[in-house]
Amino acid sequence: MSVTLYDAWNRPIRKEMLDKELAAPSMTGIRSIWNHSAVTSGLTPERLAALLRNAAEGDADDYLTLAEEMEERDPHYASVLGTRKRAVARLPIVVEAASDDPDDVMLADETRLLFRRPGTKGMVEDCLDALGKAYSVVEILWDRSATPWLPGRFTWRDPRFFQFDRATLSTLRLKDEADLMNGIPLEPYKFIVHTPRLKTGVPIRGGLARLAAWTYVFKNFSIKDWMAFCEVFGMPLRVGKYRPGETEDNIAILRSAVANLGSDAAAVIPEGMLIEFVKDSTAKGESPFERIAGWFDKQMSKAILGQTMTTDDGSSRSQAQVHDDVRQDIRDADAEQLAETLERDLVIPYIRLNHGPRKAYPRVVFREPEQADIPVLAEALSKLVPLGLRVEASEVRDKMGFSDPAPDAECLAPQGIIPATATNRQAPRHAVGLNSEQSAAAPDSADIVAARLNQDAMTATDPWFDRLRELTMEATDLTDLRGRIVEAFGDLDVAELGNLIAQACALADLSGRAEVKDGN
Repeated sequence: MSVTLYDAWNRPIRKEMLDKELAAPSMTGIRSIWNHSAVTSGLTPERLAALLRNAAEGDADDYLTLAEEMEERDPHYASVLGTRKRAVARLPIVVEAASDDPDDVMLADETRLLFRRPGTKGMVEDCLDALGKAYSVVEILWDRSATPWLPGRFTWRDPRFFQFDRATLSTLRLKDEADLMNGIPLEPYKFIVHTPRLKTGVPIRGGLARLAAWTYVFKNFSIKDWMAFCEVFGMPLRVGKYRPGETEDNIAILRSAVANLGSDAAAVIPEGMLIEFVKDSTAKGESPFERIAGWFDKQMSKAILGQTMTTDDGSSRSQAQVHDDVRQDIRDADAEQLAETLERDLVIPYIRLNHGPRKAYPRVVFREPEQADIPVLAEALSKLVPLGLRVEASEVRDKMGFSDPAPDAECLAPQGIIPATATNRQAPRHAVGLNSEQSAAAPDSADIVAARLNQDAMTATDPWFDRLRELTMEATDLTDLRGRIVEAFGDLDVAELGNLIAQACALADLSGRAEVKDGN
């Protein structure tokens, strides 16, 4: 009996549609990429205001075209927007299991493999196109030829192929001839729709391109004026002089020579005529244009990155670090929203299609790798582990960037200590440091006694180690940790451990006497 699945909006899943292209472009029709003309050419403030107003009312095609052309024509906008996108795209994708239940751990492992499939990195970058345009849509073409069902291909779709519903301007619909006015609903489990919440309000008004559009237009006016200024005053003023009574033909030759001298850098004039170069009296007249263009670039940097120090202004390393922290806040917010989108539109559909509905699903996180200070970490471990602090080796390897060794891998080890391998991994602790023949020998009575005493001692020492672990997590540095240890263990009650040591000495004496007797 098949189970009907529903998406996050309680729409039933039609499995037969999962491997079909539903939003592909065509040469003709409503989803043709040839139906859109350039917008930025001759863009005026009046036309920009009308364009943005139409977008806010549901007709966003010209706005989306403007957003794309701004990335193509404004180097600064393309740079800062690309920086914000790459800040998220470069973060490793971490998948956390919903719980320690073996089933949840298995689903998390499958999800990790899902994000390692070819095309996933490009899909993440395509989703981040929403930062500029307010939304981005990636169509999933599922491969149903084998189990488990996997995304066979991720395909970015032109945002102009979609429109928001007329009632709320918040639900995205696919443009289609079946409903030219309102479009049709998106097929469940077929699309990854990323709509970042950069500001409160309807989604289309939240794109960074809308925020930067006015800056883009005014800066372009400044640059055009700057180019006109350079064309007029970039070359020195040329003045042709001729003597009274000169013929009209010679005057025409002089006029042509003066006009063409700026580009040809050569001229021929009749003898007795003169061309003078007048020194430019408008030195540094281009400064206002340069300053205003730079000012607009700074405003754009603030709007997109939240700072200007690392893009427009020179700075020291410490100053740039402070500003980089501000940009990091923006990056983390973008990453969290993208992670939620991938959980909703990719992870949950994958698990429900292959394993059915679950109470909880793996969590997706974009996380900056921790940069461990290896010398400090090594020093702390060398001092705390001998005191009894128990630390997982895999956790230490992760912090240092080392992978878990394979069972048959040759591992580094201190001289005189045999590293654990597939053949000696189960050897008892007393075998460490012995040769293979000694390790294989049966334990003697001393080994048995030591193992029993070690087990009994844990009852007395485990609370100490637990407290020591808490102090280590709370301490800010080694000096602080030392003070906390002295304060916590200054009046330590060792009576129980002392009794255990006395018993150990007595037992060791009796064990030795027994071995001597057996030897005789």
